[in-house]
Amino acid sequence: MNRRQHYRSILALALACGLMLLTSCNATDMKGSEKKAPVISAPPANTSFPMPPLETNSLNNMGWKLADGKRNLFSEFKGKVLVLDFYATWCTPCRKSVPHLIALQNKFGDQGLQVIGLNVGGPEDEEKVPGFAKELGIQYPLAVPDEELVMFMLSDIDSIPQTFVFDREGILAERVIGFGPSAAARIDEAIETALKTSTP
Repeated sequence: MNRRQHYRSILALALACGLMLLTSCNATDMKGSEKKAPVISAPPANTSFPMPPLETNSLNNMGWKLADGKRNLFSEFKGKVLVLDFYATWCTPCRKSVPHLIALQNKFGDQGLQVIGLNVGGPEDEEKVPGFAKELGIQYPLAVPDEELVMFMLSDIDSIPQTFVFDREGILAERVIGFGPSAAARIDEAIETALKTSTP
């Protein structure tokens, strides 16, 4: 490898690292000392990361707590196409994804789609959720996931936003990390396919 090729390789690596810096931020970079999930602000080269198969039976008794204190279980949504979106109010790409999720819920809600936003921004962030919902006009449920659910689903990569699309049988159809045009397209495709290929 000559010097020019060497510099090109270094430049390519630097650009790739720069893209990751632009598309993610480490949990320890956020305000306060609490550990928070790192953020992806735009899609990396591949927005669907590999993940060990999710066992539906393992998920069935995991869930989330709504603002009114009611707890939902994953198993309660069998028969629906379920979108679980892990976010934080301080996460800029999460905010950018919200209008898209609202549009999907409005468009496909009567066909059996249910979007649920799961806040992983930490206890201080949970207090900001009502204002966040009002500011962005969110109508779909916002909740705090069980720690067990977070560990189960984000243990390999804890960057946010992360969007999981499950079909009506509770089987994972798509996992998308980050948000941008290609991520949005993958989410749309997974939802539309799940709605067409599964019946209520």
